[in-house]
Amino acid sequence: MKRLMLIAMIALGGSAFAQGKPAADAPKPAAQDAAKPKPVARKHGPKRGEDARHCLEMPSNTEIIKCAEEYL
Repeated sequence: MKRLMLIAMIALGGSAFAQGKPAADAPKPAAQDAAKPKPVARKHGPKRGEDARHCLEMPSNTEIIKCAEEYL
């Protein structure tokens, strides 16, 4: 009984996946490829790993972020 169910699931599942495949010869629009910028690798700064808690004493969030970015 279990073998019969397994065979039936494989037969039905295989035909469902075969119908859902997109055409391989469909060209991709060039605008989609150009719209996605590639991630840029950043080099670590000389202060990486040092203590940046003094940045938390800044008065605004923007100043805290600018100060802390030196330590990334």
